[in-house]
Amino acid sequence: MTHSAPLPTPHRRTRRIVSIGLAVLGLASALFVIRGPLMMSAPRCMAGRWHGCFDTFNGVVLMTLVAVPLSLLVVWALARRRRAAGVTSAWRKSLAEVGMVHGTVPFLWLTLMPGAAPGVAPARVSLVPLRDLVTMGTLGIIGNLLVFASLGFFAPMRFAAAASVLRILALGAGCSVLVETAQYVFQLDRVSSVDDVLVNATGAALAALASRRWWRTTAGKPSDRPRPAMAPAA
Repeated sequence: MTHSAPLPTPHRRTRRIVSIGLAVLGLASALFVIRGPLMMSAPRCMAGRWHGCFDTFNGVVLMTLVAVPLSLLVVWALARRRRAAGVTSAWRKSLAEVGMVHGTVPFLWLTLMPGAAPGVAPARVSLVPLRDLVTMGTLGIIGNLLVFASLGFFAPMRFAAAASVLRILALGAGCSVLVETAQYVFQLDRVSSVDDVLVNATGAALAALASRRWWRTTAGKPSDRPRPAMAPAA
């Protein structure tokens, strides 16, 4: 007789419920902390005003949260269409595509937001590694880690070619170099720093490690091929 048996279903279900509960509690706690700044920009955003909404950190974060139901609806529509076409892992691929966009675009918007004197202040470049980390502060470092975190988290789940931490690290670094170059070219009164590239790439790699359990087993599978139809019996 063999005594090896899979993990009991109730135990798995309990762990899943606990994980979901902790995630909801963490999200609720974060919303409670930032509720004041978000409510300050809510009247302007609800009125459709540009100034005070889309040109402020609080306004961009608020509109990102407001757009969550729309993103979930897009995930549902894409997954339903893929399932009808017989595509494998329809929900995972749809969630990965929408998650990359929804989680990355707001941070890019904030990163490319002009400073106090755009077009007037000279472009500034900092090429000495680790020199700007001290001046970033805790919030600055956390923000830079999150810029390409969604890309690093979802890209390996969607694209088999990106299913590698080193590739995600390189992808995050390349995207960050493009952002820093845009800040310099368009004279946005922002400092184009090599430390931003390092922290952004690190954030993408850490996010890829966090989602590794979901993309490691599907790295060798085709990304978007529908399941073959059964041949009729002769």
